[in-house]
Amino acid sequence: MTSSPTLPASALSGVRQVVRRTPAYPFTPVSAAIKLDQNESALDLPPELRELALQRLAHTEWNRYPDLHADTLRDKIAEFEDWNPDGVVVTPGSNVLIKLLTEMAGVNQRVLSVQPNFSVYGLEASMLGATLLQVPLKPDFSLPVEGLVTELQKGGPGLLFVTQPHAPTGHLDAESDVKAVLDAAGDDWVAVLDEAYYQFAGSNGRALVAERSNRISLRTFSKAWGLAGLRLGYALTSPELAQNLQKLVSAFNINILTQTVAMTALEHPEYMRQWVAQTVQERQRILAALRGHPVYTGLPSQGNFFLLKTPDAAAAYQHLLSRGILVRRQDGMPMLEGCLRIGIGTPEQNSALLAALAEVTG
Repeated sequence: MTSSPTLPASALSGVRQVVRRTPAYPFTPVSAAIKLDQNESALDLPPELRELALQRLAHTEWNRYPDLHADTLRDKIAEFEDWNPDGVVVTPGSNVLIKLLTEMAGVNQRVLSVQPNFSVYGLEASMLGATLLQVPLKPDFSLPVEGLVTELQKGGPGLLFVTQPHAPTGHLDAESDVKAVLDAAGDDWVAVLDEAYYQFAGSNGRALVAERSNRISLRTFSKAWGLAGLRLGYALTSPELAQNLQKLVSAFNINILTQTVAMTALEHPEYMRQWVAQTVQERQRILAALRGHPVYTGLPSQGNFFLLKTPDAAAAYQHLLSRGILVRRQDGMPMLEGCLRIGIGTPEQNSALLAALAEVTG
């Protein structure tokens, strides 16, 4: 095995300083029998739908480029969401949309969000030279409405991220609080409502987004739809904002496999709704079982995950890993000392999790 050559400092002189200083996305793959660390769906696309998608793919011309802007898929998403197709933008994952939105409205401008939050907001703002401001959540993890409104009223232009339900806490705010923040953004800010987990909360911010042309909802096929391996996300917004955002999206960026499978899923959404209902039921079961635990506290959540508060996150993580259960440490984030983030698995996986947690009594 040959080692990578050590490059002289001059070899990186063309790389912007801000890129060199920005840390990589904080994730290290670990193998385990039960994987609950990435908020994925515990269930895959049903076998009959996989077979249908593969049959369709077999009759697709692989030698041709896909739609320029995933036009066929965009229309299908618009039909499912009851949205103007001219206001739909499709990319390989909603994290790509976060990057493109930062390019569109954050470069040399302000990016405003909360802390703690999804790390990609800050990473993209840092690498693209935006001025990043994060207002701490309230102690109960609710939106710091007054703090956000104060910053918004200082004026834009800029980019605002509001996540509902919030990640990594799973907290869902009152719609009136979300509306107060979005209204304060006025016309100077592009206001983003990140709704990656909305199905698990029974929430839907479409009406709020439709109120103004500078608002946008981010959604994904990676969670409730069980299609994280496809890398597919989309935005719902006004045709005017979508037209400008689309300028930053690479041509032919959704391949025929992704488009074919997603079209098949959209035509059979009942499987997704059933899985969401099961996930919510299992989330309730886990949190109920953890009430009164002598050491650990399961914090309320409206996502397909929850936070586990522990006296020692490193020890709790290692204990679960020793039982073949992989979770995600969050104790390095502000306000989340001692916390692990745990995805909701299958009923069998969740029972194994509860059994492992029950072993810790003091």
